[in-house]
Amino acid sequence: MQFQRILVLFVLLIGSVATAMAQPLADPPRDGAYDEITFEERRAIPYDNLREADIFWEKRMWRVIDFKEKMNLPFAYPKLPLAQILIELVRSGEVTAFNPLDDEFATPYTAEQVQNKLFSIDTIVTYDVDTYEETALVVENEFDPVWVSKLWMKEDWIFDEETSTMVCRIIAVAPVRELVDEASGLVIGDEVMFWLHYPSLRDYLTTKPVFNNFNDAVRLSWEDMFEMRLFSSYIIKESNVYDRTIENYATGIDAVLESERMKEKIFSFEHELWEF
Repeated sequence: MQFQRILVLFVLLIGSVATAMAQPLADPPRDGAYDEITFEERRAIPYDNLREADIFWEKRMWRVIDFKEKMNLPFAYPKLPLAQILIELVRSGEVTAFNPLDDEFATPYTAEQVQNKLFSIDTIVTYDVDTYEETALVVENEFDPVWVSKLWMKEDWIFDEETSTMVCRIIAVAPVRELVDEASGLVIGDEVMFWLHYPSLRDYLTTKPVFNNFNDAVRLSWEDMFEMRLFSSYIIKESNVYDRTIENYATGIDAVLESERMKEKIFSFEHELWEF
């Protein structure tokens, strides 16, 4: 009788072990104190409709977001920089990239042109000490999001008579990479990689989290970052009869003051419409 009980327990033990091994592995431990809603479920809130008849005033601006400024450090967050998100969207074909000289979306980039922008080519020269022969080796470097140090934006500032509000609509964005001299390793300038139509990006940016410097409990998306204007920037151009940027006619402190003048002009225009 005792032997039968031991046999039954042994069979049950073997069965439970087999069942446990057949089950899939459990989910990894939660990295946090509570369950978080996934960003993939979010969608961008549609803009209010603007009628041309209600547009009392409009001005187009171009501005730069420099990732090296303290307020803009989340743009270069190492785990998920904005440049990596934009490049992945372009590579996958989900959004269309346009020629860096064309911010009016008239010249789309081909897949080959995009790929050329995402590689850098280095030439390594070696010498054979015996034969004194010189050999050149061409090396392709995979694109590193760290190379992107700025973001250009084209936006329209509009005063809507129907709601009596000043509205800012971002039209296009462009990642800007640093150009490095191969001989000295010094940064010699900037290069606009390509332009992207911002309204086409909104649904994708809504699903991507951005690091919040002030509160880890308040989780923001990249779409929140742009629409709430949680960044520091400076103006480099406003629509003008010469179609020129500030650097074409001002340098140094004069360029800074001109940028501030353009920013102040928008504020003053809206402020002076009201009576107190």
